[in-house]
Amino acid sequence: MKRSTYLMLLLSCLLAPVALLAQVTPDSTAGRLTLEQCVAYALKNQAQVQQAQIEEEIGERQIRAQLSGWLPQVAANYAFTHNIKRPQSVFGDQVITIGQKYTSNINFQANQTLYSNDLLLTSRAARFTRTALDLNTQSTKINTVVDVSKAFYNILLSQEQLRILNENIVRQEKQYRDARAQYEQGLVDKTDYQRASITLNSIKADRKRTQEAIKSSTALLQELMGLPVNSPLTLAYDYNQMQQNILIDTAQTVAFTNRVEFQQIQTQRQIQGLNTRYHRWGFLPTASAFVNYNPTFFSSNLGDIYSQAYPTSALGLQVGIPIFQGGRRLQNVRISELQEESLNVELQNVQRRINTEYQTALANYKSDYNDWLTLQSNVQLAEDVYNVIKLQYNEGIKAYLDLIVAETDLRTAQLNYYNALYNVLSSKLDVQRALGTIATNY
Repeated sequence: MKRSTYLMLLLSCLLAPVALLAQVTPDSTAGRLTLEQCVAYALKNQAQVQQAQIEEEIGERQIRAQLSGWLPQVAANYAFTHNIKRPQSVFGDQVITIGQKYTSNINFQANQTLYSNDLLLTSRAARFTRTALDLNTQSTKINTVVDVSKAFYNILLSQEQLRILNENIVRQEKQYRDARAQYEQGLVDKTDYQRASITLNSIKADRKRTQEAIKSSTALLQELMGLPVNSPLTLAYDYNQMQQNILIDTAQTVAFTNRVEFQQIQTQRQIQGLNTRYHRWGFLPTASAFVNYNPTFFSSNLGDIYSQAYPTSALGLQVGIPIFQGGRRLQNVRISELQEESLNVELQNVQRRINTEYQTALANYKSDYNDWLTLQSNVQLAEDVYNVIKLQYNEGIKAYLDLIVAETDLRTAQLNYYNALYNVLSSKLDVQRALGTIATNY
């Protein structure tokens, strides 16, 4: 009995870490996901983000490969020759055959670059190249956060619209049954329940359209998140919290340096400045030191070729001086200077474009926010009107057509309200992107 107890304790100790590991799955989408969890998952698994990170890694490897030119370059060459017809030379009146039938040599050589304008440019540009790669990844992440957030809001608001349509269907089915009963009792003519049937069919068609839209919107969100195909996705949300998060400080001014696009142009301009300096100093020589060791083997018999080595060795300095290039260096300098001027113009244009983007996003946000406030009051008014007309219809004061119009107005106000809520949340994201304040550190 004690032995079995000990075995159970031991087994539980061994399996506990495995069970804990199974529960802690950071990339799992099981359960209900909040917006923050969806964005965090997308930043790890979306294809565009992964490709940007791969490109960043490729760029880093390319930088290291280029900088490797500063390190010693060691090479070895092997050659074996069978001289079918050996060379001959004339010495006085005699023709003498030179060389051996079989020759071979191995050449070991090491080169060390002392100065190279190309390598110097690579060394100075490495920091800016890394910055450019990182900014490209940041830009992709910002777009991912915005796109995933908008897709998330779109699904939630479509689900809320579906809830409203379901409530309308329940209410309209009851009105249809009541109108049909009143017609069968001879209290009203058949146009009341026929109108109710038309309205009911229209609402069911809207519900079907909304259900299909939710499916396509969910597929889009799954794609943006990088979820595997056919993976389940259930969202967690709080409409009250969403409504509280729609506010933003509209008095902010644009700080161009916060925008990735501005930083990218600045980085390109810095790299282009280094290119200009590279061409200006293109007249400087390239210097390198070398050392080699070259054992040579030869013999008239193939079997004895490697029995004796005749080595040679050398140590030296190589300097390459560009004396005249036909004016190519001067033209390259001018081309690079013009490219710098073009980037300066582009930098100014980016500032204007960012300002226009911000003003447009801010105007849309203010308009959408005003629409949301207006439609919020419209929903309350439409509910009050519908409740009054419903009571009047039940008392026989109002016609059924008035009830249908009131109910249609209520449904339209409710659906427009959630459309306005989505628009203001989407506009807020555009304003944040224009300001350069989208967070990507999830």
